[in-house]
Amino acid sequence: MYPPELVKPMREELTNIGFVELASSEDVTNALAKNGTTLIVVNSICGCAAANARPGVHYSLQNEKKPDHLVTVFAGVDTEATKSARDMMVPFPPSSPSIALFKDGNLVHMIERHHIEGRPAELISDNLKVAYNDHC
Repeated sequence: MYPPELVKPMREELTNIGFVELASSEDVTNALAKNGTTLIVVNSICGCAAANARPGVHYSLQNEKKPDHLVTVFAGVDTEATKSARDMMVPFPPSSPSIALFKDGNLVHMIERHHIEGRPAELISDNLKVAYNDHC
């Protein structure tokens, strides 16, 4: 577990733009049971989350179509919620950071860590915008 004061600014990069933090398995179940589209970000302390994933997600929301619901869990902190979120992302192996789009509770788009590492935030944003335009 990471100290709360260490991850606070990393959490706020998402909560400040409208993401709701999920802390329990029940939170994840309830969030993904909602009708419409839900974007869930498995946040992380790593450099690729800071340089690529979080900015890419932020830029992606500058799109005409976007998800109805924005939620996040923090790997290494929100253990129960992260496990539940990852269980919903099967068949993809657990990775953090990762970004998943659900529609009516079904996984419709996934960006794994290996799609985030070494890729600019703009490319991640563009990838997500295509998914939003297709599913939102």
